[in-house]
Parts: sequence; C-alpha cells; structure tokens
Amino acid sequence: MLSNRLAVVLLTAVAPAVWGTTYAVTTELLPPHRPLLAAVIRCLPAGLLLIALTRTLPKGSWWWRALVLGALNIGAFQALLFIAAYRLPGGIAATVGAVQPLVTAGLSAALLGDRLTLRTVLSGIAGVAGVSLLVLRADARLDAIGVAAALGGAVVMAFGVVLSKRWASPAPLLATTGWQLTAGGLLLVPVTLLSEGAPPTHYTVDNVLGYAYLCLIGAALTYAIWFRGLRALPPTSLSFLSLLSPVVATLVGWLALGQDLSPLQALGAVVVLGSLVVAQIRRPGPAPAAPAPEASPATPGQVRETA
Repeated sequence: MLSNRLAVVLLTAVAPAVWGTTYAVTTELLPPHRPLLAAVIRCLPAGLLLIALTRTLPKGSWWWRALVLGALNIGAFQALLFIAAYRLPGGIAATVGAVQPLVTAGLSAALLGDRLTLRTVLSGIAGVAGVSLLVLRADARLDAIGVAAALGGAVVMAFGVVLSKRWASPAPLLATTGWQLTAGGLLLVPVTLLSEGAPPTHYTVDNVLGYAYLCLIGAALTYAIWFRGLRALPPTSLSFLSLLSPVVATLVGWLALGQDLSPLQALGAVVVLGSLVVAQIRRPGPAPAAPAPEASPATPGQVRETA
C-alpha cells in the first residue's frame, strides 16, 4: 500500500515539475508580451485533442460542472496568474501563490470534512518560507492589484482542486481533463482578445516548438497526470506538490539559462522539498481488529484434547 501511494505521488509530481519549465520556454521560445495567448494555445487545443480522442462529451449536470471546474482550474487561474506575473516581480508572485496548500487544507476541512492538522499548517508555512527564500529578492516592490491577483489565483486553484475531489466524474480521466481544458481555454479567448488584441500572423520555428511543448506536454499530458493524482490523493497532499514548480523553475534557470543560484536559494529549495515530504506522510490509522473465530459446537473428543 505504501509503495502504491509513493508511486502515485511521484507520478503526480511530474506535472508541477514540468510546469516549472514554463517560464524558461515562454521567455526563450515564445513571442514577447503575449502571455494570455500562450495560455489559450496551451489549453484550448489540448482540450479539444483529448475530447476528440475520447469522443466523450459531458452529460447532464456535468456540462455546468465542467465549465465551473474549467474556469477555476484553468481559465481564471491562468488569467490571474499572468496578471500577477505582469504587475509583480516573479518572487512576490510565487511567494503569494505558495499559500495555495494552506488554502486547500482549509477548504478541504470546510467542504470535504478533512481534518486540518497542526503538521499540515506548519508544513504550509514552511513551504511559503522556502519559496520566499528561493525566489524573493530584497528589491522586490509590492503592487496591490498584483498581490490580489496572485492571492486570487491561489484561491481559485484551491477551490478547483477541492471541488474536483467533491464532484467525482463518472467519465474517463482523459475526457474530464479535456472538458476542463476546453472550457478554461474558451473562457480565456475573449479576455485575451480584449487585453492583447489579435494574435500575430507570423510565427518562427521556435515559437511553434514552444507552443507545441506547452500544449502537448505542459497541458494535455500534465493535466491528465494531475487530475489522475487528484483521484487518488487527498486535495491537500496534491496541492503541496505544486510547490515543486518554483523549485524546478529556479533549477532550470540555473542549469539552462546561466542564472545564479545562491546558498540562500539552495536552502529555500531544501525547505520546500522538506515541507513536501512531511505533507505526504499520512498518520497510520488504528489497525482493524481481527475478526473473532466463529464458535462451533465441540465434540466430546475435542473437549478432552483441549482440556
């Protein structure tokens, strides 16, 4: 059972680890100043592809549930994320976003009846502290709208994770993933056109490769892995894995982009990883009592033997 859970955790961790490469791909391969366009191209084609592969559409209440979950997990989250990224230094945006596991833990207690433990709270605080050491800079400046957007992104993603757990979809995993990516992508289209205008008419080979990576690997594959993990793990445990994204982003910046990695940042990475490990440890429940052996009438011979 333990090795089973460990395998699920490790596989699910692939998703936020891949998402941690998004910053490098965006800055190195995509057109500048088009973050929402990147979000649309990342999500909408991936969702339509998964729907085409599964040939499964929502039924009954799942039309509006898929829309709500797509808005929370994909559309609203991506929009708020990019607003925060534009108005805040990356370190502040990542640090504020790191409160997501704590918000998820609170919502899980309120909506799912999960127990909010001191260990979870302390792990969440350690995760925020670790991310701040990892990415926060001394000259970072606050912006009220940016902070609100970063906090809003953490809250809507937490709501999306908890509601995804509460509304267990009867459809195949890839179909449910496709519905959410499509709904979120469609909601982003008008926001993108209003804020960024019409998309460019010319794309380089690097642009195409970057968009293909974000769509096929960074959305279709990773969201399927993420939602599969959500079916098997508690929402709070899942949310802690999202803290891997800033760790991977920092490592990619150091290894691939030549950015500096200070001892303080390395300490922050260790703190984040420690909080992840502690958050995944489950307290063993009481062992089930062994059923009492069924009494059977004893023969006289048996009585003599046991006497």
